[in-house]
Order: sequence, then C-alpha cells, then structure tokens
Amino acid sequence: MDLSFILYLLAILLVLAGIAGVILPALPGIPLVFAGLLLAAWVDGFAHVGWLPLTVLGLLTALSFAVDILATVVGAKRVGASRKALWGTFIGSIVGLFFMPLGLFLGPLAGALLGEYWHGRELGRSTKVGLATWLGILLGVALKLALAIAMLGLFAFAWFF
Repeated sequence: MDLSFILYLLAILLVLAGIAGVILPALPGIPLVFAGLLLAAWVDGFAHVGWLPLTVLGLLTALSFAVDILATVVGAKRVGASRKALWGTFIGSIVGLFFMPLGLFLGPLAGALLGEYWHGRELGRSTKVGLATWLGILLGVALKLALAIAMLGLFAFAWFF
C-alpha cells in the first residue's frame, strides 16, 4: 500500500472526526477538519491547494473559536443572564463532558439554570435563562457546521479549479 494512500485516508478520517466534533463538543471539530484538509494538501505537495486557500481555511478555523464562545454568551445575554449564569454555563459544559453523551447537552443548560437561580432569581426566570443559553449553544453548533461545510467547499473548489 502506498504511503500517500494511507495519508489521504488519515486526512479523510480527520475531516470526518472534525465534522463529528462540531456536533459533539468533546472533540475539537473545526481544527480537526482543518488538520485533515492541510494534510491532504501537503500529501499532494500543495499542487492543487496552495497558501491562499489554506490561509482562508486557517482564518475560518480561528473564527470557529469566536463562534463557540459568542453563541453561548449571546444566547444567555439576550434574556439578561447574570454573570453567575454564564459561569454556570461554563462549569456545566466542563462537568457535562464526564457524563457523555447527555451531559454534553444537559450540562450547559443545568449550569446556566443553577447559576441564575443562585443569583437570586425565581425558578421560572432561571429556566428561561438556561434554555436561552442552550439555544445559543445550538446556534453555535449550526454556525460551526456551516463553517465546516464552507471549508470543505473552499477546499474542493481550490482542488478542482
């Protein structure tokens, strides 16, 4: 078996793991997609995909980090979440990793709800903040999925044209 075949296969696996990572926050989704695309370009000797598309792909990867952080905060801030709710979201996200797969989705929701409740708000208001934070996370996943698709499209365009 040719080494380049194995490396292309590894690149495909990295991209697939990255796409899974967009949905499952335990994996660094977009960076894995970028690593797979970079590996494929390298194996090809950068003959089809050069520095300009790779730079744009790198910028899209950097943008994914901002999307990750901002989507959650915007969801929470939109309904007037307290700082404790934001911290609760962060802590709940980390704790949720230990209770996969449900913890990935319930951790941030529970963290925001508990943080807001600790802040002194009633349960109804805390639940609203928790749900808004969770919806922000879902928006972030959707935006990162769109970024991954855009990255694959840009790579394909650069490769074939």
